[in-house]
Amino acid sequence: MAWSPKRDLIALANRAGEVLLHRLANFQRVWSLPPNENTGKEVTALAWRPDGKILAFGLADTKRIILCDVEKPESLHSFSVELSITYMHWMEVTEESSVLTSFYNAEDESNLLLPKLPALPKNYSTTAKIFRLNALVLGGSSGFIEIYAYGMFKIATVNGVAGSCRGLCLSSDLKSLSVITEIQNSSDSEAEITYFQLDTSLLSSYLPEVTRMARKFTHISTLLQYIKLSLTCMCEAWEEILMQMDSRLTKFVQEKNTTTSVQDEFMQLLLWGKASLELQALLMNQLTVKGLKKLGQSIESSYSSIQKLVISHLQSGSEALLYHLSELKGMALWKQKYESLGLDASGIDEAITAVGSFILKANELLQVIDSSMKNFKAFFRWLYVAMLRMSEDHVLPELNKMTQKDITFVADFLTEHFNEAPELYNRKGKYFNVERVGQYLKDEDDDLVSPPNTEGNQWFNFLKDSTHLKESPLLFPYYPEKSLHFVKRQMEGVIDQCIQKPADVIGKSVHQAVCVSLYKVSQSEDSTSQLFKLPFLWNDKTSNLHYVLFTMLENSISKIHILRRHTDTSRSVSNGILAVEFGNFLNNSINESSDSRCYSCLDAHFYDDETVTVVLKESVQQEGKERVLAQLPLSSVYVDEDQDRKSIWDSMERLDERSGEIPTRTVFLESQWRVLENMKAQYVSVNGIRKVSCVLSSNLRHIRVFEMDVEDDGEVEEEEEEEATQIAAGEPDEPNQPADGQDDVCDASAEELPDETEEHETSLDP
Repeated sequence: MAWSPKRDLIALANRAGEVLLHRLANFQRVWSLPPNENTGKEVTALAWRPDGKILAFGLADTKRIILCDVEKPESLHSFSVELSITYMHWMEVTEESSVLTSFYNAEDESNLLLPKLPALPKNYSTTAKIFRLNALVLGGSSGFIEIYAYGMFKIATVNGVAGSCRGLCLSSDLKSLSVITEIQNSSDSEAEITYFQLDTSLLSSYLPEVTRMARKFTHISTLLQYIKLSLTCMCEAWEEILMQMDSRLTKFVQEKNTTTSVQDEFMQLLLWGKASLELQALLMNQLTVKGLKKLGQSIESSYSSIQKLVISHLQSGSEALLYHLSELKGMALWKQKYESLGLDASGIDEAITAVGSFILKANELLQVIDSSMKNFKAFFRWLYVAMLRMSEDHVLPELNKMTQKDITFVADFLTEHFNEAPELYNRKGKYFNVERVGQYLKDEDDDLVSPPNTEGNQWFNFLKDSTHLKESPLLFPYYPEKSLHFVKRQMEGVIDQCIQKPADVIGKSVHQAVCVSLYKVSQSEDSTSQLFKLPFLWNDKTSNLHYVLFTMLENSISKIHILRRHTDTSRSVSNGILAVEFGNFLNNSINESSDSRCYSCLDAHFYDDETVTVVLKESVQQEGKERVLAQLPLSSVYVDEDQDRKSIWDSMERLDERSGEIPTRTVFLESQWRVLENMKAQYVSVNGIRKVSCVLSSNLRHIRVFEMDVEDDGEVEEEEEEEATQIAAGEPDEPNQPADGQDDVCDASAEELPDETEEHETSLDP
């Protein structure tokens, strides 16, 4: 579950692999995105972009990250990662500088210098209009941590953290990254929960440069996606019907009894106007006059569509890509600013060269299309008249006129395209390759079946004879044997390699500042379906205070522990840890116990800078344990500032081994709590800006949404509950059932529930 930071929306991911978006009002479903082969079925993490316009989710089965539009359930951008993701955090940089402010306010120069890219036939959105820098941080298994600027391009690959990520948070000034991991040394040993604080000051020191570089990376990434989609549209515009000529001619070769070649058969028809009986049967019975006309129209329509896409989309996108890479090269040459970030001018040169080769290949395709359209038009015009004569139909006078030039043109076409090639049959199962455009659009590693003829080309001969020009960096390499898809894949690989280096360099600059072993997780612990395991992390917005929130089990009773790092104006750092336990505050729950620790914490989140939202359960062994949703003000915890200043960073002992030394506060909440009746609550997700909390049951099948901070007559603070019953893709052996209406939506004060309830339910099922 994840609340939108800006809107009254909550995103949910269920076990069927669906991502659901619900509006707070009546828990109305906005949209659902079912799993498919392009995404995956095992959603393990959710994160909202800070402006609330894009939702990111990670999939364990396909190891992919999907960025989805909040307005409609469609993927805007996706990328693969090496390991499955267990936690995601998307933050916005709040650190301001005069350089950045002017940069954010200035219009992007590329919008002024480059023509606007035409819209694709398919839905396509760009995320390049983001101004303020934001970063998506991914944490996964085996110490996998990566940072993506604008959620699109990788700017850091962090190493040196052990274990599977259970929580992480990048500070808003980019100076530190907090990570909590679960380290499992062997299958039979207990997992150890460890807190790391990493120094990411390089990102902070070079914030304007990182922002500019990230914007360029985002433009480049967006344009690569645009070119890929353009190529997809071109492939769809090319029709399979264009292959019919090749297959029919191959069948004709296999069935005919004469030794005359197909080329000679057509030449005789062209020169003498007479065709053999076998050729007549092929033309009149298999191809037919009507079929020929349809084939001619299909070829013209298909070629025309592909030609337009190459000129308007592919060339425009490639030229824009060339522009942004050239700008990036200019940045790389400013070594004082960008060398420390790993921007490499020689690598960018290779990327520029690869884009140039792609543009050359696109131009070659244009020439092939242009030539093919002229050839086919002349060939079909002649063959149409010849077939009309065979069928003794009337031939219009304007069709009957063929000059010597037209005859020569068709003869050249027959000589070049109707020559049998036995080696082609071994490769492709056909003897002919009359249609030359499709080979450029196939996503194969094979060489082109019919590469362009470069013999006699004066420029090629000139280059062959000039060794200096051949090796000149000003000339783009040309691959006459390769398809457009092959050259595109090669270009993507070179660009990816070129802008991968900053991520490695920045990642290596990240070093460990703090490492604290927190506690061990017993294997015998109740392993109810956990969506997210505690601990959870939070960094406040002022950067001088830094909190880490986690729980620790002691004799089956969990306390909340708050790790606090405080930096004062003199830049001296004081570190302390404090434990919080909850005393008995339900008057009607149980009798006073000698043990004041009456509740254990199941889940906790920071509601705002000063408050923690917790889900509690009674610790004593009894039937029908009450679950409680409560608000814990930090002001009630940090009463004595001096008591929590004890430094714990240098100790090699785990915190659970030093629990006796940790100061403990016992909290008796007065009014900010309510009992969660008829619900075995386990998890909570909060949005302090919207003042709402969403509670999920331990079986992952029921949800309740609460409005927090609701006042009644201006005196008593109340919580208004809107509840939805969810049976969304439960256990495999439990079929989906409609909501049974067993839960209620209540208006109730925290201390006392009224007798009357208002029923309201919304099913989360598709």
